[in-house]
Amino acid sequence: MKKILITGGSGLIGQRITLHLEKKGHQVAWLSRSPKENKQKSFFWDIDQMKIDSEAIEWADIIIHLAGSGVADKRWTAERKQDILQSRTHSTQLIRQAIEASKKKPNSYIAASAVGYYGFDTGDKLMIETSPSGQDFLAQVVTAWETESGKIEKLGIRTVLLRIGIVLDKNGGALVEMLKPPVAAPLGNGKQWMSWIQLEDLARMFVFAAENESVEGIFNAVGPKPSTNHTLTQEAAKKVNKTFVNIGVPAFILKVMLGEMSQMVLGGNKVSPKKIEEAGFQFRYPDLESALAKTYSTGGGD
Repeated sequence: MKKILITGGSGLIGQRITLHLEKKGHQVAWLSRSPKENKQKSFFWDIDQMKIDSEAIEWADIIIHLAGSGVADKRWTAERKQDILQSRTHSTQLIRQAIEASKKKPNSYIAASAVGYYGFDTGDKLMIETSPSGQDFLAQVVTAWETESGKIEKLGIRTVLLRIGIVLDKNGGALVEMLKPPVAAPLGNGKQWMSWIQLEDLARMFVFAAENESVEGIFNAVGPKPSTNHTLTQEAAKKVNKTFVNIGVPAFILKVMLGEMSQMVLGGNKVSPKKIEEAGFQFRYPDLESALAKTYSTGGGD
């Protein structure tokens, strides 16, 4: 049994990871700006003030770092872009500083990253962990984020970075946004690749990384069968009995509506999870049919 400290624990992914860890007998605590408001055991931190309860680090065997402002929550103004970057880099710096100051150090640090590392649009080329980084805004954010995590690794702490793709869940994320309009339709030409992962598999992957000390380094956190935007939208629409119109939302409309953020939905990545599979992780929902069936089932978590 391990003591595991999670940042971003109250979010979609954090709650699911917490559930899986506690089912397996681990103790879980969150870092929170309002620890007294959480039912979950929580310690105080404030990224803006760069403050953290030192007891949190001494308590933890493992840190899982998920915190970061939502990339698609708001239009990308200059101020918003700064927030997206700093929420990731400053939070990681705060954790590193706290570890450096702590007498007892965690033995493992497991952090979220993103397939945005590879760039907005990498076409049909299959991306692996050693593929080059992109040059656009999100790629620069992820590169800076991973660089800060690398400084924690240099403290002699086992470090795992999971580059997360599109998370399939009915309560938040890409699927909810794709199915908001009265009818479902592909974005742009719909041919862009979407490397997705079912929420349960993603939570299990974090648990796998926490429990297996031989796992170390960077891994793509995506399912083994990426889909085009057209296919994913069409199949998701079927699951919720929504009309699918086989006419793509024109790129110029998306650019007017979303600004620079439109590059994120008009582009895509075809990403391989082979490395994490070779490390021993097994997907429960490896194809779109099983993943969407799980996403829209009434049974909740595994």
